[in-house]
Amino acid sequence: MSLIRHHIDGREAGAAERTGPVFDPATGVQQHEVAFASTAEVEQAIAAASAALPGWRATGLVKRADVFFRLRQLLVERQDELAAIITSQHGKVLSDAKGEISRGIENIEFAAGLVHLLKGEHSEQVARGVDVHSVKQPVGVVGCITPFNFPVMVPLWMVSSAIACGNTVVLKPSEKDPGASVFLARLFEEAGLPAGVLNVVHGDKVAVDAILDSPVMKAVSFVGSTPIAKSIYERASSNGKRVQALGGAKNHMVVMPDADLDSAADAAVSAAYGSAGERCMAVSVLVAVGDVADPLIERVASRMAALKIGAGTDASSEMGPLITREHRDKVASYVTGAAAEGATVVVDGTQAEFDGDGFFIGTSLIDHVRPGMKVYEDEIFGPVLSVVRVGTYEEAVELVNANRFANGVAVFTRDGRTARQFEFDIEVGMVGVNVPIPVPIGAFSFGGWKDSLFGDSHIYGPESIHFYTRSKVVTTRWPNPSESQINLGFPSNH
Repeated sequence: MSLIRHHIDGREAGAAERTGPVFDPATGVQQHEVAFASTAEVEQAIAAASAALPGWRATGLVKRADVFFRLRQLLVERQDELAAIITSQHGKVLSDAKGEISRGIENIEFAAGLVHLLKGEHSEQVARGVDVHSVKQPVGVVGCITPFNFPVMVPLWMVSSAIACGNTVVLKPSEKDPGASVFLARLFEEAGLPAGVLNVVHGDKVAVDAILDSPVMKAVSFVGSTPIAKSIYERASSNGKRVQALGGAKNHMVVMPDADLDSAADAAVSAAYGSAGERCMAVSVLVAVGDVADPLIERVASRMAALKIGAGTDASSEMGPLITREHRDKVASYVTGAAAEGATVVVDGTQAEFDGDGFFIGTSLIDHVRPGMKVYEDEIFGPVLSVVRVGTYEEAVELVNANRFANGVAVFTRDGRTARQFEFDIEVGMVGVNVPIPVPIGAFSFGGWKDSLFGDSHIYGPESIHFYTRSKVVTTRWPNPSESQINLGFPSNH
């Protein structure tokens, strides 16, 4: 059984005194062990990043951009190999894995424009003989802590902008599917990134705490569940670090009476059950407005019956397994407990049968769900779609805005006025109009509101450039010696 080790200063590292299992979710068979870093090993990675920082910061912007252009080409050429790693450790189908890589490449393309993105500003003659200009400089060594559900895309959300801005990085991926991050680190170096600029350490809370507590680490980026995001934000910020910590979600899809119900049903099934619901932007609540619930549920249920669930390596599979056996059982508990809460289980995915010991579960559809029920309140992170019935548009908006999560939301309607009003009224960070999963392209930024984000910076795109740089303002004057004089008054720009 192969051991997945750390990648520090361009080399494999780690004594592997503690390890964890890495499974193939489609078979339930352990295929790797992954080394769990000690505090000393994390400090070794931080030291490597710190040593590489002066040289990388001094590297010309055009030369930095060349790394990203080459990396993009390598990712395109090696996407089949990388997708196979994702599928073997996460379980998602190969087409979904390739889609994840494609969205990650958008962030590489954005970072390749760093020559433009890092431009400062200049004002001439703000006072007689005085000019002012600003520059963007890297914050230093950056920690990136990423989740299991997107083992390529989310690391690229973080490390691309961080490295483009001149920082060096210690990446701590999920211990459940760590292989892709090591692959990415090697591709970066093949593209010309110097050793030590991107380091990868694996592990559990020991590794995370070492990142959060290190006085060398200047900023921390995190994506994961809300309780952990809040904890990381509080601990890292109390240690004086910049923090962006993205938490959980409970994304609603509002279907208005005038919507095209076939299109809405297609969108709901795609967004709820793609990647087995293990997406922070998955639709988990269908809000049926007026009298659309019954015909909409009928359409959704009929489409669910035709879904092919199987190993991600099977080209005919549309949905793969969940990440672990424990997570599958937890997801199932929400379905089996829904009826006791007063909901109606229309399709019970826990009754689906599969060959072998993989971590599979069927898709579930639950009607008559209300706020207060566990199936509504919790982020299930599995293929479970709840239906909440409301009478009016106003009730739909009130429902969404009352939820503590505010990552993404969608409205399906054919009326432009309704769509515009929804955009105005809704208190959610990312909004889709007839788009069920409104993940912005790489040139914008990703992030929710309320308990879906701790910190004031969204991830990737323009806000990431702000997060990973510090602005410095320089005021310049070159006086003649005859103009020099003592003046104890406060300087005025006249």
